[in-house]
Amino acid sequence: MAIYEPVIGLEVHCQVSTVSKIFCGCSTAFGAAPNAQTCPVCLGLPGALPVLNEKVVEFALRAGLALGCKINPRSVWSRKNYFYPDLPKGYQISQYDQPICLGGAVPVGAKSIALTRIHMEEDAGKNIHGGAASLVDLNRAGVPLLEIVGEPDLRSAEEAANYLRALRGVLVWLGITDGNMEEGSLRCDANVSLRPAGTEKFGTRCELKNINSFRNVRLAIESEIVRQTALLEAGERIVQQTRQFDAATGQTKPMRSKEEAHDYRYFPEPDLPPVLIDTEWIERVRATLPELPGARAARYEKEHALSAYDASQLTQSRRLADLFDAAVVASSGKSAKKIANWLAGELARMVNAGEADVEALKFTPAQLAALQGAVDGGAISLGAAKEVFGEMAKTGTAPEAIISARGLTQVSDRGPIEVACDKAIAANPAEVEKYRGGKKGVIGFLVGQVMKELAGRGNPQIVNQVMREKLGG
Repeated sequence: MAIYEPVIGLEVHCQVSTVSKIFCGCSTAFGAAPNAQTCPVCLGLPGALPVLNEKVVEFALRAGLALGCKINPRSVWSRKNYFYPDLPKGYQISQYDQPICLGGAVPVGAKSIALTRIHMEEDAGKNIHGGAASLVDLNRAGVPLLEIVGEPDLRSAEEAANYLRALRGVLVWLGITDGNMEEGSLRCDANVSLRPAGTEKFGTRCELKNINSFRNVRLAIESEIVRQTALLEAGERIVQQTRQFDAATGQTKPMRSKEEAHDYRYFPEPDLPPVLIDTEWIERVRATLPELPGARAARYEKEHALSAYDASQLTQSRRLADLFDAAVVASSGKSAKKIANWLAGELARMVNAGEADVEALKFTPAQLAALQGAVDGGAISLGAAKEVFGEMAKTGTAPEAIISARGLTQVSDRGPIEVACDKAIAANPAEVEKYRGGKKGVIGFLVGQVMKELAGRGNPQIVNQVMREKLGG
């Protein structure tokens, strides 16, 4: 039985975060009433002429420069012709043989996945199917997109999902898109084929259309690999076609025969001039690029001796990374590892539990540094500090105020600690005898009794020290 190798390439459609559409002034805001955000231009009415939104070009440049693409000094628009009810003009304004960006790569862990191109285009509308009728909402028609076409360098469904996750991370980090896959801000098509392992020639590919989650990307590709494998093992031929993933059944199903470029009858768009980009514009955009996630994670490992895991956690979000940097500065650089523990540990736990949202945190970097300072100075225990951290995240109240209001100040005065230790020893003679008989582990129980007496506010180090002194070492 032959062993088959998957060959996978993704075409990612990214809605850029402009206020207005790519060729008109209509709003791009999500959630408006159907067809409320339309005009003669995006409806394709006779005589209406497109005017390019310059901000879309800047976003394309940001993406291209960050991903190492070659920027074309002259790119042109083309009409991509096809009929579909949600395409009012009967064609889509896109870029074909002269796109704005060529080449580049997306870093995915230790590997880089090569890109073919990035080009600008307008979105189509949306068909709404139900009952005996289908409705068309054209609010999305003309919404600006970047199409990011990857080379067929992916070899598994999991790798494809990781690639999409990494690409989305860079695009959101750059401020190009909100990356909201549920609202259609990011979706992808996956080209999948199989070939006998060890061979170079590609097999017949099928395109899986409009996948809108990391999970569905993985499931759709896995399902398609299983389907194609079964056909090949049965001696049947793979038919090139466009398919759709049904999340309810976990299967892909055919939509139509796979189109090639000539099927779209591309020709130059006569109503838009070429996009001309000079070196000055490129350098101006390059100067605005932030430090990218991979580079920042590497810096955290080098400068702050963070683990690769902690560095990757902190760079999942630019907001989180900026918060970490500012908190480290606020702590005078003394508490980088401990601050990383708060953000990659306790905060990550709260986010996973639905108790916090990284983009909606209330506390400031200085407050986080102050909380860690209170722990380091012995003013509050680590357990109590977690309670303070949770309240800070929700309300933005200063840690000192929360500590005072909740009576969380740690007891470090030997006087009350000695009194509590004496009580614990008097109330638990059996455990004291065991300790003095060599079972040193029971000191944990006795310390626990002291902490209970002190309402959890005893300084653990001093409590342990005093208890050992009173038990005779």
